[in-house]
Amino acid sequence: MSTERYLIKGATLPDGARADILIADGRIADLGATVSDAGATVIDADGLIALPGLVDLHTHLREPGYEQSETVLTGSQAAAVGGFTSVFAMANTSPVQDTAGVVEQVLALGESAGYVRVQPIGAVTVGLAGKQLAELGAMAASRAQVRVFSDDGFCVSDPLLMRRALEYVKSFDGVVAQHAQEPRLTEGAQMNEGALSAELGLTGWPAVAEESIIARDVLLAEHVGSRLHVCHVSTAGSVDVVRWAKARGINVTAEVTPHHLLLTEELISGYDARYKVNPPLRRREDTEALRAGLADGTIDIVATDHAPHPVEAKDCEWDAAANGMVGLESALSVVHASTVANGLLGWNDVARVLSHTPARIGRIDDQGQPIEIGAPAELTLYDPAASRVFGQNDLAGKGINSPYLSMSLPGRIIATFHRGYATVLDGQLRDAASVHAAAQAATASEAVSARG
Repeated sequence: MSTERYLIKGATLPDGARADILIADGRIADLGATVSDAGATVIDADGLIALPGLVDLHTHLREPGYEQSETVLTGSQAAAVGGFTSVFAMANTSPVQDTAGVVEQVLALGESAGYVRVQPIGAVTVGLAGKQLAELGAMAASRAQVRVFSDDGFCVSDPLLMRRALEYVKSFDGVVAQHAQEPRLTEGAQMNEGALSAELGLTGWPAVAEESIIARDVLLAEHVGSRLHVCHVSTAGSVDVVRWAKARGINVTAEVTPHHLLLTEELISGYDARYKVNPPLRRREDTEALRAGLADGTIDIVATDHAPHPVEAKDCEWDAAANGMVGLESALSVVHASTVANGLLGWNDVARVLSHTPARIGRIDDQGQPIEIGAPAELTLYDPAASRVFGQNDLAGKGINSPYLSMSLPGRIIATFHRGYATVLDGQLRDAASVHAAAQAATASEAVSARG
């Protein structure tokens, strides 16, 4: 555990209460109206919201294989700057995360970086090819203890294969996270299908291509009695299908991205490839339905789908540009702007959708805990009164393909604590060498404790 001690004075907890928080030995050592500790570094948190460390169930870290876009280290730094203390790393690397060896490699890279917990996601199928189940059991039994499996970027479109995957992961309480996109209905798709796509002359991505896969998969999950998670829900119809499935008692969870909560297809009119993403930006009616679905619990969590790309992959013609946006550094501000500022969510709800619930879906016990004495010191301090024009200097990863550049966003991350160590302090990322050293010391301490 971290040997550093911090005394956070006068923070506002998610329920609105004010408290001092003492962090020592990697945990919350004390919590109350007046806490003192002469040896601790004091942080004035007057006006700051203290949230449990944010957890992202959907991050693309690109390593191994695509280090020109991102690495586990740079992606971890982007996460820490965004207030995250844990990210789930998607499987579309090279080699693909479809074996125990590769997921353990990604786990080790995250442990070495030290900024956040990096939890690998295993591929559902070998090579993401949709033909043969990957080594699901071996990945689950590995040191990475994988519980989330996804071919994200591709849909597991074969219903028999999807059924078999759901049956297999049930044996170890795993979950299949589906990229819901019927491939035949979206061949050559460039944006949301509708009047605007016709006007711009771009091939449309119809809402039914998402909704039909979700409808099929919730019925499969009900049939086999397994857990299903739906990635990046983007249409009003998808919200309706998930709502129906939950009312029926089906064990399904769903996520929405920050960009689908805030941005709409009209932005594509300028052919700026920063707004090209899969699934695409949708209509305003869809955005409103997604916000309402998040507020009423139909949609369980917010997940970033952080997808960094080299400059040349975005600075080109729309048709040739890659899909994806970076989102770790801006996520909390975008959720604030799209749901808190208008009263749809309170800070307790933000803690639920960005920390508690994603940790529970991913089955990681040391994250997403309530802020209470004895809990792991995984915390984020956020200034909701601040505002900024979001720029490249706000990005800590390799990718600069943010759709929010030059946009005014509320709030700012002031500090992020992982395993009791401040990875971000006074809004500044801590030095990589010191974070690495702290991570190694914490790992050694935990190993000694485990031996008794």
